Amino acid sequence: MGGGLPKQFRDWGGRPLLRATVEAFLAPGMPRLAGIALAVPPSHLEEAQSWDFPVPSWVIQGGDTRQESVWAALQILPDQPMAPVMIHDAVRPFPPAPPLWEALEALNRYDGVLLGEPSTDTLKRVDGEGRVLRTEPREEFFRAQTPQIARLATWRQAFRAAEEAGYTGTDDVSLLERLGLAVKLVSSPSSNLKLTTPEDWERAQPR
Repeated sequence: MGGGLPKQFRDWGGRPLLRATVEAFLAPGMPRLAGIALAVPPSHLEEAQSWDFPVPSWVIQGGDTRQESVWAALQILPDQPMAPVMIHDAVRPFPPAPPLWEALEALNRYDGVLLGEPSTDTLKRVDGEGRVLRTEPREEFFRAQTPQIARLATWRQAFRAAEEAGYTGTDDVSLLERLGLAVKLVSSPSSNLKLTTPEDWERAQPR
């Protein structure tokens, strides 16, 4: 994003984006949160600790990688092994309620669940020189989103195993997949946008 300031702390409708994202989960119609854990840069610890939410919250210094930050946050949560834990990107301020309810219900049958956007593009598999090898069936491909959900004990098992093995996943549920656990994908709209580029920021800015 550029500009020096971490994008999760940039102004978003009069609030830091991270705070706006958390508050989106507290809106009417969303699954009720029992608590919130935030992993933030050391330069913003005091700011995040000053925020007042209507549920218990914990703030901890994040790590050098996203995976290290999530693992730190998982370890400060109260020890309730069966509690569902949603891991969410700080820069996705539009979490969709209906897919979230569906995902939490699916957790009764799966080890983990994630939201994902169906691919609408034609997908080509190519070799190292860019030569097209074949066209892939796009109905089998989704763009992974967050939240990604598992019970606390399952997350801790997967993150601990990854740490011991020196494994870094591309997203959180990949750590579950690595252990052979069953992960369900729930279809989610493109409005669950991750603000990655300046163009994303301008397009989605609250008016």
